[in-house]
Parts: sequence; structure tokens; C-alpha cells
Amino acid sequence: MNTPLIELRDIRKAYGGGDSPRVEVLRGIDLSIHAGEFLAIVGASGSGKSTLMNILGCLDRPTRGEYRFAGEDVAGLGSDELAWLRREAFGFVFQGYHLIPSGTAQENVEMPAIYAGTSAAERHARASALLDRLGLASRTGNRPHQLSGGQQQRVSIARALMNGGHIILADEPTGALDSQSGTEVMALLDELASQGHVVILITHDREVAARAKRIIEIRDGLIISDSASALPHDGRANPKALQAVDLRQRLSAGSEHNGAWKGELVDAVQAAWRVMWINRFRTALTLLGIVIGVASVVVMLAVGEGSKRQVMAQMGAFGSNIIYLNGSAPAPRAAKGIISEYDLAALADLPEVQRIMPVNGAEASVRFGNLDHTSYVGGNDTNFPTIFNWPVAEGSYFTDADERGAAAVAVIGHKVRQKLLKDVSDPIGRYILIENMPFQVVGVLAEKGASSGDSDADNRVAIPYSAASVRLFGTRHPEYVVIAARDAGKVKEAEQAVSRTLLRLHNRKQDFELTNNAAMIQAEARTQGTLSLMLGAIAAISLLVGGIGVMNIMLMTVRERTREIGIRMATGARQRDILRQFLTEAVMLSVVGGLAGIGLALLVGGALLLGKIAVAFEWLAVFGAFGCALVTGVVFGFMPARKAARLDPVAALTSE
Repeated sequence: MNTPLIELRDIRKAYGGGDSPRVEVLRGIDLSIHAGEFLAIVGASGSGKSTLMNILGCLDRPTRGEYRFAGEDVAGLGSDELAWLRREAFGFVFQGYHLIPSGTAQENVEMPAIYAGTSAAERHARASALLDRLGLASRTGNRPHQLSGGQQQRVSIARALMNGGHIILADEPTGALDSQSGTEVMALLDELASQGHVVILITHDREVAARAKRIIEIRDGLIISDSASALPHDGRANPKALQAVDLRQRLSAGSEHNGAWKGELVDAVQAAWRVMWINRFRTALTLLGIVIGVASVVVMLAVGEGSKRQVMAQMGAFGSNIIYLNGSAPAPRAAKGIISEYDLAALADLPEVQRIMPVNGAEASVRFGNLDHTSYVGGNDTNFPTIFNWPVAEGSYFTDADERGAAAVAVIGHKVRQKLLKDVSDPIGRYILIENMPFQVVGVLAEKGASSGDSDADNRVAIPYSAASVRLFGTRHPEYVVIAARDAGKVKEAEQAVSRTLLRLHNRKQDFELTNNAAMIQAEARTQGTLSLMLGAIAAISLLVGGIGVMNIMLMTVRERTREIGIRMATGARQRDILRQFLTEAVMLSVVGGLAGIGLALLVGGALLLGKIAVAFEWLAVFGAFGCALVTGVVFGFMPARKAARLDPVAALTSE
């Protein structure tokens, strides 16, 4: 005698219990089904036939009893092995067709083969052949709403046959069809039975059931009749049928098969894109949070980096090898130290010092005609352009002869030129009054910009040191001294050499103060970096809001597509396949949102650049923001995806 493909012993199924009433739907079913059989399970609504079909198709588990498939106890199979059975051994034909609305006829038919790991070329060819065989060759690209009921049912039959469909479970396959379509579908089932498929027909229609070779009647959860006497139990099964031993071998070998993850991933991406496009307005609103979040992070960091680079460039333009020397009071009530000409001569001889320049200056009133302006007037020598790397844009700088003769000449900054001599085409040779003393303009310095937030280097007037001492301030002691270190990489060593020399000259009295541009630049860089991080952190909050939006839409999507999840599980999808499907959709949302956010950031950055605002995009920041968007999609999409993967197949299929 052949081993039955399906053997049920005392199968019982109950729902409820605890706080709700317990309802026993199946109350002890004993049933054996052999290879090649065509049987009908008939009964009125509520008799338990649909519940029995779900248990037969491994969509549901019995409360009690033993279910053996090809001699294997199904109770000992894990979720992946049950998914393998649904994918390889069973093919479902539902009364409501249960096609995925967003997929074409071809894509619906191919779905079981995707989860089986069939190559794309092979499954395309098989799906096309099945649709052609069922008279749907011209409808492969149509979606379910573009097909009649009979055509949709034929698509579901083709899907049931995609992986072989050795056991066809047809639940009221003609219930939603007109008589002509119903006749065509039954003819197809007759043909499949003659080809060796096990066909299990679930129906309440006696006329439809009469097409089967074996009729089982079920009432109140019990089998009350079984025309089993007409069936071949003695080994004379349909020679075309796949025998139990063959399926048992395939189950042992194939239950560990992981499928083709590439094919599943491509299907997941395509499905995700279709869902996003179909609900594009809702998707756009959801993406808004991610788009704004990514764009904010990128723009904020770019503005912060641009500001930092601008300030660094402006400070660096004055020389990163510059050391400033000031007199200071060694104690609160002590007199401020004085840097003498003897000190300057000693410092100029140090090997670490390249140039040295005293500056005698102060804020002063500058006038031209009836225009007044306050600027910094600094007396210095001819080392000024070299030390500060500050060329003259118009005219020339004053000479050593001007310095020796205390000549009343001036080189004005760009801002002074704009404030006082804007309407003068050629300022060279014109006279300005500095504290009511006339000075002839011999040059205009090139525009330099601000060296810090509250000062503007271009708002200055450079005059000979001797002229400043004699004509304006009445003292030859410098306000401060500018020292250019010989090596920009050894500014600290030069500063230490200057300090040792001055301590020796001033009898170990610390009545001076040294600062250098390198330290100022580093301090400013740290400040700007902290500001950039703060701006980026504030902007990152938008990404969090965007992530919550992703979770919201994914939860809504799971609720809306619960039946689709049930269909995918019925065709062999494992829990991790469903998890991958919905997690892919969450990541797709984040990818699209991230790319749109980067595009928006570049547009905003371009607009800011046109507005003369310093912006510096860094690829690390761009990729970092995009990466954060991806992580957001994974983190906030995982919970809805896991919820989808854990849905009960039967509950999902029967959801509205």
C-alpha cells in the first residue's frame, strides 16, 4: 500500500478559551489522502471545512491530533519547513482570488518561485508558459483590477502551479464566478487531476463537488461521510502523481534551502517602489521629515564649516607664524611693562625670529572734506606688507626714507577708502586729517577682511612709526610688537626664545605678554567646530521626527496590506522574507528621502553662495547625513516589519 501524502488522526481545532467562550470547530477528524486523488470536501457554512483546509495547507496548526505529511509529523516542523511545504507541495486557489493588487499577472504567478530561489530567467519563462497555457498570454502585464473574475482565478491557478503545485487546495474556486467562468475553472481542475496533481476542492455546492472522484462531507466539525471506496488505496494510484516518498525526500533535502536572496531583494525593492508610487502623496508627506532632516544637517554643517574656513583663512592671511608682544603689568598694582628699542634689537638677533616690527597706534578720528570716520591708526615700519602678507592695491607703500624723516604720509585700508574717498576716482595724493594733522595718501591696502568677529582689519591707516610717535601720540614706546617666526611650524619654540630673552633683559620680571596667531587660529577652529556640531545636533532632531514618520507609515502599510502578507505566506514566504520585504520598504523610504534631502541641501547651499554666505560642503557630512537617514529607516522600520512577519497566515488572509 502507498504511504498517504496526507494523514490526519483525531484532528481538533478550538478557538477562544480563558476570558472568551471556547468554540470547537473541528472535533476529531481522521482522513488519509493519497497521491493522484481528486476529492471534494463539502459542507454548509460553519461546518469547519475552511478550517480543515487551512490545517491541510499548513497555514494553521491543530489544537490537538496528529498531522503527518508524507509520513513526517508536521508538529515537529519549524516555521521555515512549513513555509517550504506551502511553497513546494501546496498550491492555493481561493474564492476571492487573493492576488496582490499592485502586481501584474506575471508577477503574481512568479511569486512562489521567488521564494523558492528560482532564477529570474527560469521563473519568467515558466510563468509565461503557465499563463499561455491558461489562455492569458495577452494579459501578463495586466493588474488584477484589469482582469475579469475568471481571468483572476486562472492567474491564481497558474500561481498554484508555479512551483509544481503537487497538492492543489481550492477553496470555493467558483463561488465568485459566473457559470461560464466557473465551468472553465472546473475544467482546469479536472485537467490538473488527470495530470497527477492532488486536487482538494472545498465547496458547499454539491454540483461542483460531483466533479471530484471522492466526496467527503463534513458537518459540525466531523466527517459524516466519505466515498473512499472508489479510491485507489492498493498502490494503483495515478502513475503521473508524485508519490509520498518523493515529497518526503524533497522535504528532507529542501527545507533548509534559503532561496535566492538577490531575487527576493529585487522583488522587495520593486514592490516597495510600487507601493510608494501608488501612495505617492502620502509617501511625499512622510518623506518630508527625512528630507528636511537630511537637508538641515548637511546645510547646517556646511554653513558651520564655511564660516570656520572663512575665519581661518582671514586669520591665516595675517600669517600663521606671527607672534604678538605686549607690555603687561606683572601684578595688579604694578606698572605696565615697556618694550624698549634695546629689547627690539635683542629680539631681532634671535635665530628663531625672521622679522620684527614695533607698532605705535590707537583709534583715531580721520577726516576727508566734510566726512568723518574713526579707524585704527598704526605707526609701523616698512616690514608691514611682508609680515602681514598685505599688498597695496593702489599707489605704493611708504619708504624707509619716509620712516627716517617722519614723513606725514599714509596708506589707508579698503574700508577707510570706501568711507571717506568712495567718490574719489584716484585717492593717491589726496590729503586726509588724522586728529587734525594732515597726511598725504600714498597708497590703498588690498582688501583683507575681518580677522575676528568684532574687528575689521581693513578699517586702519598705516603711517611711518616715527610720524606716529612724533606727530600723533608723543611717545616712541610701541603699543605692541609684531614678530614673524622664521619657521611657521616652530612658532611655539620662537615664542619660548623671545620669552627667555625678555625675562633676562627685564630681570626675570614677567611684565610682558605673548600671543600667537597659531594659537588663536586653533582656538577659533575649536569654537567654530563646537558651533558646527551644535547646529548639526539641532538639525538631527528633524531626522528623528522623520524616523517617527517612517514608523507611522510602515505601521499603516502593514495594516493596509495584511491580506497581501497572508498571500505571501500562503505562497511560501518565511517570516524573514516578510521581514525583509517591509524592512526594504522602510529603507527605500529613507534612501529616497535621503537623496532628496541631499538635493535640497545642494540647492539651498547654492542659494546661500549666491547670497555671499560662506558655505563649504564636506562629503563626510553628506554621506554621514545620508547614512543617518538609512539607519533611521532601519531602526524605525524594524518594529512594523517584525509585526508584519509575525502575523498569523490565516488571520492575515481573512482580514478586510
